[in-house]
Amino acid sequence: MAHPHEREDTHPHGVSSALSVRWVQGYPKQNVQFVNNETICYPSGNYIIFVNMETKEKTVLQCMTGIVGVMATNIPYELIAFSDRKHKPAIHIYKFPGLTRKTKLKGTVLLDYTLLSFSYCGTYLASYSSLPDYELALWNWDAQVILCKQSQPGVDVNQMTFNPMNWHQLCVSSSNAVTVWTIERSNQVHHFSSKSVKLPTEDGAILIEKDIIFSHSKPKDLIYGPVLPISAIAGLVGEEAETFRPKDDLHPLLHPTMHCWTPTSDLYVGCEEGYLLMISGETLKVTVLNKTEEPPSTGKGNIISPVTLVYQKEGIFASGIDGFVYSYIIKDSSYKVENLVELEEPVEHLMFSPNYKVLLIQTQKGSVYTCTFDEEPVFNEVLIACEGNFQVIDFIKPANTHFLTLTASGEVGIWHLEDCSSVSKFSLHTPSTVLACSPSSHTVVVGTLDGSVHFLDVSDLSAPSEIHKVFLSEASVQSVTYDQRGLFLLVGTSEGHIFVINAKPSSSFKILGFTEMIKGISQISTVSLLEADTVEVMVLTPLPEAGRSRLELFTLPTILPQVAETLLDKRGRLQETFIHKFLYEIEHVLSSAVLDFQSQRILGFCDQVPYICSYLLPPHEHTGVYVLKPFQKIQSRQYGPGKLSLSSHGLWLLSTAKGGILYIRDVQTLEIFARCRSHSYQGQGIQSLAISLDGQDILVNGKTDGTLVALKWKRFGGLLATNSLDHYLKLLSFLNTTVEEEHSYIKSMSKQSLDVELENENTMQASTESSQEDMASAQDIKKISWLQTKSQEAIKEEVNQFSKKRKDIKKRIKALARMVASMMEENDSLALVARLEQKEFSLDLEELERLHDESEEEIAKIKKDSEMENLAKNYLADLIKGECWNSMTVKGRSLKCFHLPYVVENFPMKERTAEELKELEKVLQQKKIETECLKLRKEIVEVESTVSLSKKHHEEDDEEEEENVATKDTNLPNYLLGSQSTDFGVDTTYLQSQLELHSREEKIDQIILLKDIIYKVKTCFNKEFNASFKQKEFEIARVKERNVRIQEIITDLELEEKIWQPELEDCEVPERTLVVEGSEIKARKYIRPWQKVKEELILTYKLEKLFAFQASDMRQRALMDMMGGVLEVKKEDILKMVIPQPAFMIKPDTVWSEEERKQFKEYEKKVKELNEERDKYRKSLEAEMKKLQNNILETTQAFDEHLKRLFERRVKAEMVVNQEELKINNLLFSLLLDEELNSRELCLNNYLTRQQQQKIQTSQAIQTAKEDLDMYKENYDNLVAEDKVMDRSFKKEFADLPIQQVDLLYKLFKRRPRVHKQKVQQDVISLTPFGERVGAEKLAKDAFTQLMKSMEELDNVNNMPEGLDVSVWEHFCATRRAKVENEQKVKQKGAGLMEMLTFLRKRIEDDEKVQKNIEKVFRELVILQENKVEFQLNLTIQILLKQGQVELENFQLLLEYPDAILINKNIIEDLNAVIRTQGQKKVASMVESKDVHKGIFQIEWEHKKMEMEMEDLNQKAWDIQMLFFSRDRQKFLNEPHYETLIALQIGIMEQTVAVIEKTHKKNVENCKKLIKKLGKYSGHKDLSNYVLSCNLREELVAVSERRDICNAIGSKLTCEKIAKERYDSMMEQQRLTHISKQQAEEISILQAEVERLRMRTFPALVPF
Repeated sequence: MAHPHEREDTHPHGVSSALSVRWVQGYPKQNVQFVNNETICYPSGNYIIFVNMETKEKTVLQCMTGIVGVMATNIPYELIAFSDRKHKPAIHIYKFPGLTRKTKLKGTVLLDYTLLSFSYCGTYLASYSSLPDYELALWNWDAQVILCKQSQPGVDVNQMTFNPMNWHQLCVSSSNAVTVWTIERSNQVHHFSSKSVKLPTEDGAILIEKDIIFSHSKPKDLIYGPVLPISAIAGLVGEEAETFRPKDDLHPLLHPTMHCWTPTSDLYVGCEEGYLLMISGETLKVTVLNKTEEPPSTGKGNIISPVTLVYQKEGIFASGIDGFVYSYIIKDSSYKVENLVELEEPVEHLMFSPNYKVLLIQTQKGSVYTCTFDEEPVFNEVLIACEGNFQVIDFIKPANTHFLTLTASGEVGIWHLEDCSSVSKFSLHTPSTVLACSPSSHTVVVGTLDGSVHFLDVSDLSAPSEIHKVFLSEASVQSVTYDQRGLFLLVGTSEGHIFVINAKPSSSFKILGFTEMIKGISQISTVSLLEADTVEVMVLTPLPEAGRSRLELFTLPTILPQVAETLLDKRGRLQETFIHKFLYEIEHVLSSAVLDFQSQRILGFCDQVPYICSYLLPPHEHTGVYVLKPFQKIQSRQYGPGKLSLSSHGLWLLSTAKGGILYIRDVQTLEIFARCRSHSYQGQGIQSLAISLDGQDILVNGKTDGTLVALKWKRFGGLLATNSLDHYLKLLSFLNTTVEEEHSYIKSMSKQSLDVELENENTMQASTESSQEDMASAQDIKKISWLQTKSQEAIKEEVNQFSKKRKDIKKRIKALARMVASMMEENDSLALVARLEQKEFSLDLEELERLHDESEEEIAKIKKDSEMENLAKNYLADLIKGECWNSMTVKGRSLKCFHLPYVVENFPMKERTAEELKELEKVLQQKKIETECLKLRKEIVEVESTVSLSKKHHEEDDEEEEENVATKDTNLPNYLLGSQSTDFGVDTTYLQSQLELHSREEKIDQIILLKDIIYKVKTCFNKEFNASFKQKEFEIARVKERNVRIQEIITDLELEEKIWQPELEDCEVPERTLVVEGSEIKARKYIRPWQKVKEELILTYKLEKLFAFQASDMRQRALMDMMGGVLEVKKEDILKMVIPQPAFMIKPDTVWSEEERKQFKEYEKKVKELNEERDKYRKSLEAEMKKLQNNILETTQAFDEHLKRLFERRVKAEMVVNQEELKINNLLFSLLLDEELNSRELCLNNYLTRQQQQKIQTSQAIQTAKEDLDMYKENYDNLVAEDKVMDRSFKKEFADLPIQQVDLLYKLFKRRPRVHKQKVQQDVISLTPFGERVGAEKLAKDAFTQLMKSMEELDNVNNMPEGLDVSVWEHFCATRRAKVENEQKVKQKGAGLMEMLTFLRKRIEDDEKVQKNIEKVFRELVILQENKVEFQLNLTIQILLKQGQVELENFQLLLEYPDAILINKNIIEDLNAVIRTQGQKKVASMVESKDVHKGIFQIEWEHKKMEMEMEDLNQKAWDIQMLFFSRDRQKFLNEPHYETLIALQIGIMEQTVAVIEKTHKKNVENCKKLIKKLGKYSGHKDLSNYVLSCNLREELVAVSERRDICNAIGSKLTCEKIAKERYDSMMEQQRLTHISKQQAEEISILQAEVERLRMRTFPALVPF
């Protein structure tokens, strides 16, 4: 039920609400929360629903500002906090169970809150907002203030929880990070400090990250300078430098999904990758828990990544997407997984009740279950969600006690209207769209996406069943509408068909016909009055292209079921003349329209403007489309597309829209008389609406929030109730008779449906026994809709009607086909040129034309694609050519030798830009100025020296020569210049020495000059290359000239030699590659028809001209006939000359005459002379050819030698270019390193600035904390002083009383009552792992209240000492009460003082940390400055060394020369010359001394030799004298057969050795047997040891269990024993203290007595 304190806001136009919320039905889309041990709550749309798990009673709290955002509960205070979703949202806090608003928190958030979380103790609430703020805020909800807040731009958070054991800790987790926020408090100041958890990588490895800002101990690079951080190399100088990581150093981390706290303030975090992490709450150290490997279970559970976690004593409960709830038993760093509960859908949320007896399980669908942990777990259902959101709702008519709901999945639900309790559910298992309940029978119709209509019997509400099904069309059903009397059912589809069905079950829901509309039916409205014979139907369809709406009205007579067969065409279409169909159009778009019950007006809801319009229908009939004009127009006060509907009696107009507000208007005046905000625009408003027949109950369903709201009238009476109830009673009396009549038919249909189901089951069983072929054929049968059936029947009827004509046409077609086939055969036999294509024989001209058009389109498409591709390639070619060819002033080309395999390439060069030339000119000008300045300085120095010194003329000449030499020497030598560019005549005077390049500007100028040198070197070589290229062209031309003569000689001599003709290749003339020759094109050229005709005409004209010329050239023919075509015989023709034989040579020589013989001799003589001339001429030709060939060879070889030298020059030029480029690269690297050093310095300075600013903030925070501490401490000291003053002034206040009473009162004054702590039940302590979580402030208040109650007992008159006045006792009680209150204040202040001291210590630690960072930055800056200075002074220079001048052994190249210096070579050579001279002198003296020493050594050696010979002779004599003869030597000398004796001894020894070996083998065998025996014995011992170890292990387990039992049992006794000992010790200490005080008093009394006696005895000895 709705909460009674909820009120609807008044409308801005002064219309008050007359509707209230009766109940709300919805399922949780957010996490369900506990309010107390018995009640849960969850948001649904604009409401928060509270459910009592024991009684299932529901309570509703409505958010008046719109949809509920996020929600949180506070169990100790029983509070509910939720946010609304509007601009600048607020947080509302309500008290349960009264549901009274506790407070409203208004912050600075602009859009929405995403998370809320209460602290487990205290009055703290944490909130997190979405974009653009991303603000984490801590509220004191009791004081309605924000204590502190922190913004995190761009950080989305998934979960936020307080530490149950310490509200100072707050964990915030997202999909890629876990952050623990610490809340620090100092009196009234709160401070946020965060620390992120370093998550492991995806493989579970802990990643160790190094600090990026500060450098680490890395070895210096001796070549490439100092080692800098990556951020400096990347050029980052801002805050991004602190977090920059290269792509290769980025490792994918684990993705947290959920976390939960433990009683030890640790965190358990579940990850998407399946890992479970444990994070220490103090150090935030991450431990990856290992899963204990167990044998695979037979269950289906297989958790991959935990979706939700909840802590329990032995570990955690977790759930995944597989529908299982798992129990993680965690021990040390490992865990074991066990299945706890199995559900049919994924589990989304787990939560324990406050007393930890009930585990709440929420599924992804929205169902809620509980698991109660008693002796055995008990599983209960709390909420069973439907399959999706409610799509359509409707009342079960004519009664108003139940209603129906439909989900998109096809689930139909029947509910009680009174309390929305579920009666029954029925699933169609098919996607459904619409639902409607028949007013004339207990049936319900459901439309589906596949075009079917299902009829359900709801006469038995607890068991609905399907009684009929009609497959209308393949288009989805969009609308089902009953008329008010339940005569007809109108079904609209997406294709624009409206089917008219008999709504009565007695007609078996016969389809009466259909009519066609425009696609996209928006709404169907009907008017069916009790006294009328017709049913008026209006259909609204949109015309989006025209920006209009169309209305189609037609009439259905009540006698339509009897005459339907005669009024339909063959395809089932209703005749428009019979139904009187009229078309209307509206000039604007309507989202909804209804027909007035008087059938004279149409009410429409405008789609694009907030208006409701009424349109009057024309009184006369019309043809065509009639345009309606608005008759009445009022503002709807609603936005977006809305929907209109009429009440059952037609006097109320109900309108809904995206705003979520229901308006009820009077139909006649369109004035609002009731309104209710049931939903909000954030949930897309209201989707469907249903009103009962009596008008007392209204159901509204949200579009996306999944909330169903029942509305009721607050005051239902007067004219409203009278009109509604009168119509309801009339309609009810009419409908009851119809319902009773149709009820029997429904029962029969339900029986038939049961019989059909049984038959289907039997057929299914029979089909399983049938063959596979029958099953396949049955599956191939496709459902045919009613529309298709009617169309097929009409086609069959038409076929039967025109069968004769069809047969005649088929015959003619067959004859024509045979004729075409013969023509095609004849065509195949023709030649290829005369043959027609296959498509020419097609008789379908339209098909031919279509194919032709398709082919033309395809050709055009291919042509266009080819053109675009060619255009792209041409564009790319132009780009490449422009970049690599046109932009080159010197094109790249090669030059090859004639005979040698040498190829010389030139240097391709681009033209220098104007900017480069300008920079070069600027540098050259600057260098010239510097050179002139240097010369002037030298001249000034030289003039001063000549004035000061006077020398002779020849000395001056010598000085001038020396100066000239000096000026010549000022140019750098090649080895120090670093290149051989001077060999190409390049001026290097402006180059600066490599030893002087220190500044950035000098390096840049040097780079520009080096580039100019490279350009000049390339230009110099290119000139030489061009000269050689021209020379080769000249040589090729000369060879061609000589080859012409050689070819003539070869032709004359009739030789078969080939002429060597050199040509320039493509690499030498690269321009030819850019020109496409005709021979390179392999494809045939496409010639247009007009070009072919033109070429033929030109060829004909040329042939005619040639023939005419040949016919008129008589002189040429005569010359050819007489003299062979020449007027003079040339010398070259000798070889071709032939002397003709005389004619008589044909005859035999015997018949020749003398004259003929003379002629023959002359003939032979001429032939001989001709042959001699031929031989002589042939030899001269051969000599000339050989000479020409030798000349060609010599000239080409000479060119090859020249090109060889040019190749060497090219190598040298390339070497020079590489040398200069190497110097440029070194300079560029030094510039880059300089930039990196500057970036590093700027980064450190920026970091230092930020740290200094932070230092200022921390210093200010410390100063503020100290000031607050001093003020607080002063107040604390004042309270302590007041307490001491009260204690000291007690006896003064009661000085009038006797001393004994004063002492007694003082003891009572010091006495304090004992405050008894509330004992928590043992079972609660054992179940709740976090214990009783009550805030310190609440504990202090409760303790103080209990103390004051105890003080009232002490203040009782019964406790007053005897003989004391009552007024004195009252004064004493007031004083003692004031003292107690002051002590409590001192305690509270003391606790606050400790907290402030801790806060100050934290701030000091932060300040020290910042100070350390600043000191680190200063050290880094000092190191950086040293590196920078070292880098500027330690230059990298390039030196030319001759080959072989530097020799290294084993390629050991030293990279560090700390003691080396670079000096001039001449100094070394002069020093070597001096050393060489001195060395020669030293060698001469050493040779002389060597000769002298050599003679001395020789004499000494001879003397030693003689002494040694003498010693040898003496030794030999002594040896002879002392020679010793042993027995063996004597036996050898005396025994004649000594060798036989030795052999005999050897044999004896061999026998002895054999015996020893035999004995040894025997001993070895005995040892092996002994070892084998010992091994068996050892095996027995091992077996017995194993048995003993197993027994020992079991005994150890038993001992351990007994120890644990003893410890568990004895812990309580031990605690009591310790407590008793502490109590005895305290009592003993108190007794001893009391004794010591008494003894001290006695001693003081005795001392006073002694002093008194001493004064009496010795009065003169008074101390001064």
